[in-house]
Amino acid sequence: MSHGQVADVAEAKRKVKFLGRPQYSELAKKLNLSGVVKVEVTIAPDGKVKRTHVLGGHPVLATEAERAAMDSEFEPGPKETTEVIDFKFNP
Repeated sequence: MSHGQVADVAEAKRKVKFLGRPQYSELAKKLNLSGVVKVEVTIAPDGKVKRTHVLGGHPVLATEAERAAMDSEFEPGPKETTEVIDFKFNP
């Protein structure tokens, strides 16, 4: 990921097919923000992310983390599940 950003899914029940990459916004750069944004995702049976909910992290970084979470895709499963993705931002 660009600009030192790393994302991982802690102990995922569903395998990740594609993990979105958050952008490091101009405002985040100006404020020299870093840290982790935890995003809970609700995954449909087809593996697409239906909903996101920020569990923690700086609000300026949270918008991009949510956008990246929505772009993520998981392996199909028998039912809807939730996972938590940690997006790490380092300027």
